[in-house]
Amino acid sequence: MAKTDAFNADTRKRVTARELKLELKRLVEAIVGDEENGDGVCEDQASKVLSALKEMKLRKSESISLGSVCVPEEFRCPISKQLMGDPVILSSGKTYDRPFIQKYLKEGHGTCPLTQQVLSHTILTPNLLVGEMISKWCMNNGIAPPKPVAALDDELVTDAERDRLKLLLEKMSSSLPVQKDAAKELRLLTKRMPSFRALFGQSADAIPQLLNPLSPGGGVDTADSDLQEDLITTVLNLSIHDSNKKLVGESPIVIPLLIESLKGKTVEIKRNAAAALFTLSALDLNKQIIGQQGAMQPLIELLDEGHPLAIKDAASAIFNLCILSENKVRAIRDGAIQAILKKIRDKTLVEELLAILAMLSGHPKSVEEMCANEAVGCLLSILRESHCERNKENCVVILYTICYYNRSQLRQVREEEDDFGTISKVAQFGTSRAQRKASGILERLHKVTSVTHTT
Repeated sequence: MAKTDAFNADTRKRVTARELKLELKRLVEAIVGDEENGDGVCEDQASKVLSALKEMKLRKSESISLGSVCVPEEFRCPISKQLMGDPVILSSGKTYDRPFIQKYLKEGHGTCPLTQQVLSHTILTPNLLVGEMISKWCMNNGIAPPKPVAALDDELVTDAERDRLKLLLEKMSSSLPVQKDAAKELRLLTKRMPSFRALFGQSADAIPQLLNPLSPGGGVDTADSDLQEDLITTVLNLSIHDSNKKLVGESPIVIPLLIESLKGKTVEIKRNAAAALFTLSALDLNKQIIGQQGAMQPLIELLDEGHPLAIKDAASAIFNLCILSENKVRAIRDGAIQAILKKIRDKTLVEELLAILAMLSGHPKSVEEMCANEAVGCLLSILRESHCERNKENCVVILYTICYYNRSQLRQVREEEDDFGTISKVAQFGTSRAQRKASGILERLHKVTSVTHTT
C-alpha cells in the first residue's frame, strides 16, 4: 500500500496520462486478483485515479498546447476558467462552457453565476460566434481547438472550486463573523455539490482547517452554536461521500468532536453529530474507532432524552455500531437495555429499538438486564397486540434467548400461552424465522412441563 500512498501524493502534482493509466491498471489487477484489500483502499484509489484521468481528458487540448500563450478572458468559461470547447449563451446573455453551466444548473441554481440575475429559462443556446473566434484564435496560435465534452462527472472538481474551498478554509482562522459566513457556505456547498465533498478528500489539511474553530484551543463548550451546527453538519455532508468515510473516521479530531457534540447546545447539533457517527460507522474500522473513543454512552443518553428529532439518529448509530461484538458489550454496560425498554414502553420507535434489543439479546449479560427490567411482560404484550410481522419476529427472537438463559422466565411465558395462545399463533402464522423461534419456545415449555409432571 506504500506505493499507492506515494502515488496518491504524486497525483496532486503534475503526472502524465500514461502514469495514471498504468496505476489504474495495477489497481484493477489488485482488485480482480483478490489481493489483500479488506478495507476497500484499492477501490477508493482506483476511483480517484479514474477521476483524475477524466479531468485530464477534459483539459487535454489546453494543457498540451497552450504553453505560455495567454488565453483571452472572453474565451475562458467564467466557471471553470478554462478555454471553452462548447460555448453556450444563458438567458442572462452571458456565455459559459456547456458542461460546466449544465452542472451548475443541475445543482438547482436559478440565477446567472456572473450577474446573479434570476433566469427566465434554462435553455442553452450555442454561441456560434464565440466558437468560431476560439477556433480562429487556436489556429493562429498553432493550438488544437478544445474538444466539446458531452457531460461532466458530478465529482469532477474544477480549479474554481479548488480556489473557492481554499479561500473558505482560510477564513476558518479569521474572526467569528467571517468564520460563521464561511461555515454556512461550506455547509451548503457540501450538501449540494458532490464535487465539493470529493474535494475534501484531496487534501489532508482540509478537515483540520475546517474544524479549527472547534479545536482544543476553543472547544465546543465555548463555541458559537450556529457556527458549531454548520461545521458539524458539514462533517455529516462529507461523511455521506463513500470515499471520505475512511479519511474522516481516521482524522484524530473528528470522532472526539462528534462525541462531544452529542451533548451540544441545540437539538440540531446533537442529531447531526449522531447522524454523522451513523454514516461513518458503515465502515467496520470506523465502528471500532467510534466504540473505542467512548461514543456509546452519550448516544444512549441522547436516546434516553426523548427528543423526537434526535432519538432516531441516535438509535440508527447504536444499531450500526452494535454489529461489532465489542460494541455490544459496551452498549449493555452503558445502560442500553434499560433505555431501550423505557422507550419501547412509551411506544417510541418500537420497530427500530426492538431490532437493537434483538441484536443485543445474544449476550448473557443482556438477558440479565432484560429480566431485571421486566422485559418479558413487555415483549409478550407487543407479540400479542402488534400487527407488524417484523416486531413479532424480533420479540420472539428475544424471548427465545431469555428462555434459553433463564428458565425462571418460562412461567410467565407459560401463563401467556395458556391464556392467549400467543406463542402458538406465531409458530403457525409468523415469518419463517419467527416460526422457528416460537416452536423452540414451545418445545422448551413442553420439556419443562414434562419434567414437572414426571417428578
